[in-house]
Amino acid sequence: MATAAKQMASASGFDGVRLALLSNRFEGICRKMANTLLRTARSGVINIAHDFSCSILTADCELLAVAESLPIHVLVGPDQMARTMKEFHPVLKRGDAFLHNSPYHGCSHPADHTILVPVIDDEGRHRFTVLAKAHQADCGNSIPTTYNGTARDVYEEGALIFPAVRVQRDYKMNDDIVRMCQMRIRVPEQWWGDFLAMIGSARIGEREILALANEIGWDTLSEFATQWFDYSEARMVEVIKALPKGRVTRTSTHDPIPGTPAGGIPVNATVEIKPEAGIIEVDLRDNIDSQPCGLNMSEACARSAAMIGVYNSIDHRVPKNAGSHRRLKVHLREGCVVGIPKHPTSCSVATTNVADRISNPVQAAMAELRDGIGLAECGATFPPSLGVISGVDRRYGRRYVNQLLLGTTGGAGAPACDAWMTICHVGNAGMIRMDSIEIDELRFPMVITARALQPDSEGAGTFRGALSAYVEYGPFGGTMEVAYVSDGCINAAQGTRGGLKGGASNQYKIDAEGRQHPLPATGVIPLGEGERIVAISTGGGGYGPPTLREPERVVADVRSGWVTPERARQVYGVALKPDGGVDSAATAALRRASMG
Repeated sequence: MATAAKQMASASGFDGVRLALLSNRFEGICRKMANTLLRTARSGVINIAHDFSCSILTADCELLAVAESLPIHVLVGPDQMARTMKEFHPVLKRGDAFLHNSPYHGCSHPADHTILVPVIDDEGRHRFTVLAKAHQADCGNSIPTTYNGTARDVYEEGALIFPAVRVQRDYKMNDDIVRMCQMRIRVPEQWWGDFLAMIGSARIGEREILALANEIGWDTLSEFATQWFDYSEARMVEVIKALPKGRVTRTSTHDPIPGTPAGGIPVNATVEIKPEAGIIEVDLRDNIDSQPCGLNMSEACARSAAMIGVYNSIDHRVPKNAGSHRRLKVHLREGCVVGIPKHPTSCSVATTNVADRISNPVQAAMAELRDGIGLAECGATFPPSLGVISGVDRRYGRRYVNQLLLGTTGGAGAPACDAWMTICHVGNAGMIRMDSIEIDELRFPMVITARALQPDSEGAGTFRGALSAYVEYGPFGGTMEVAYVSDGCINAAQGTRGGLKGGASNQYKIDAEGRQHPLPATGVIPLGEGERIVAISTGGGGYGPPTLREPERVVADVRSGWVTPERARQVYGVALKPDGGVDSAATAALRRASMG
């Protein structure tokens, strides 16, 4: 434990051991919630891809604990949703549960259905709130996808919006809400299973907190929360005080789609570190207004995305909760594409595309301030390999809608290590799992022809970014539609501190005769029998000059088939012997020449 934080803990009623034990108890409850959700949900996006998050908040709506959750889901948003619950329902009782997915009231985007359950003690006092959030395969959009990138507003988007609507009272279901969802959502049985899984997850959290309070007392839990926040803030202050003072602005641009300017959506992020005050500020106000498309940020995602860039850049041991958040100031403005949206602005794609264009320049700006902190840019999302497929499965005579997680990489080069290859995108921090080819082919009428890494697509650097992924698939025994909103074809992930950019994205269709047809950046693409869609995801940016990369690391990449000998020589300045080893003399000459 760091010095100031240790002194703070010693001065409180809890020593460091007790703080750690209770922190682990709360995180263990979140894990039980997550395990319940994983094992009981019906849709692949939840029970295969793990696109869900669980968290616990205090009665004052402060984030206390999370499981292995997606940062874009939980850093900011649960607090806002819990406040909305209390505002709309001032009298909370045991047995209540609320469905929330409104991006105007704290949710990330409408596809992330969230169940909030207030934990009430025997005297009727609200003590904690448990939250289970899960991305839906279908949420009632006007097109068969939860990501409607070209929706001009929330009405064209079409999703059902629930701003903290009570779905259970005294543990009994509000069947009116259930019937509404079943009539609107294309796969009602699948949604119903996922909904019950979220309810069950939240009720597990409620049960476990009640049991913990019965074991050690509500006052002890309340005192722990206060001191855990203070400890986390003290740790954050220590880390910030060790950072360099400075102010940097970087820009990252989302590719154009219908509804955006011709040059796309540039995102300017100004990061200022104030070590003497123990504060980091991120200013996102100098950006364009909300756009008539689905790429606008919800407030929760805008704030979370900025925080992700900061947390990616500092000591990972700092707890991520309301205490450490006190030292992060994110400045937004109303009506901005990366700010606070006004109804009926569409935020359909708020968790991924433009959100990444916030996190990436923040972490790259941190890297510019000093070597050894920050990250390069992660790859953009999301290509058709993450698309939503829909159609009728003739084997069973039923409709299907499912988001694929077949193949994206995108990891960024770091100060002391190569990229996490399958981070997928910066906002989920590698928590999303890739689909199994065999399981997808069993569950859906499709054939996955290829999945591989693209050689020479890494962001070259002292520590390299991830390679691009190539995925090819199509329908089997019928037709299929694929919906996606791809980014990174024009604006690939940038490197930092001399690192190079990663490979660009691309997508095209192969017809039944084998001819290739280019596809737009976003769309709902019909595929007939014998047709296939190809998705190439973005690679990640590199960190540091490629010619400073250890030659043996380059050799390892060549032997893995990730880097060709020609690229090793031309980009990294590494010459290879006929047996594949390093030609030390030729390598030294190449690197001297690159410096001259």
